Amino acid sequence: MHLKPATTHDIPSSHDERTERGSPGRFGYSWHIFNEILPVHEEQFRRWTAPLPPDAWKGADILDVGCGIGRNTYWPMLWGARSALAIDLDERSLAAARRNLASFPDARVERRSAYEIGEENRFDIVYSIGVIHHLDDPLAAVKQMVGAAKPGGVVLIWLYGRENNDWLIRWFNPLRQALFAKAPLGLVYALAIPLATVLWIALRIFPFRLEYFRLIRRFSFRHLLAIVFDHMIPRIARYYTQAEALDLLRDAGLEGVHAQPVNNVSWTVIGRKSAG
Repeated sequence: MHLKPATTHDIPSSHDERTERGSPGRFGYSWHIFNEILPVHEEQFRRWTAPLPPDAWKGADILDVGCGIGRNTYWPMLWGARSALAIDLDERSLAAARRNLASFPDARVERRSAYEIGEENRFDIVYSIGVIHHLDDPLAAVKQMVGAAKPGGVVLIWLYGRENNDWLIRWFNPLRQALFAKAPLGLVYALAIPLATVLWIALRIFPFRLEYFRLIRRFSFRHLLAIVFDHMIPRIARYYTQAEALDLLRDAGLEGVHAQPVNNVSWTVIGRKSAG
């Protein structure tokens, strides 16, 4: 893989408070533990990016904003994307992404902020999976994504949905804000294990009807633990209604915006940059 030396746009120009509130270090801790790409991740990615089937990525120049371990760059490259730029901030995340994408010479992994992408009119597909809803200023990040897209290019984001997540918003989210988001990560990880165990058992006892629970019932305990831990650690977690999700991309200047439900609990929102 071709790795560029650091340049002025590889590193954020300042320790922006917005960036810190987005918890890159806390997610980096998680990605350091859960750093493998699993076959089931492909199905998750297909669901999150359903408006863009595998053929849509073939020959495309793509940008993955908030790449984590690189798993959401891996699948498009496997499907034939021409080139990829995968960006994140925490060095543990970036190291994992570089390992996971090492077999793709045209995939670059760089340290850049979602607020300072530093690209204009370059990519056919710009996307962010599970990141925007953790940011302090989502609209500023999406505008950066729009700027990086080519005229006529596509911007796609996956967001937590408010619909069917009332229990999370009412009971879990306040606990996350008051305790988990502030506690040492080692302690949070220790607490995640019994919570994941309870969820593992509940999935096998109760006939949950939501598609999301049907999906995660098939996951290994380790994968389920990663999901539970991922929900516990962020300082910010926003849940969007369909209307709010659509407005986010429209306010960033995209055209033809539409939202598609994912697993009955989240939204994939996609729009196109003006070709003019």
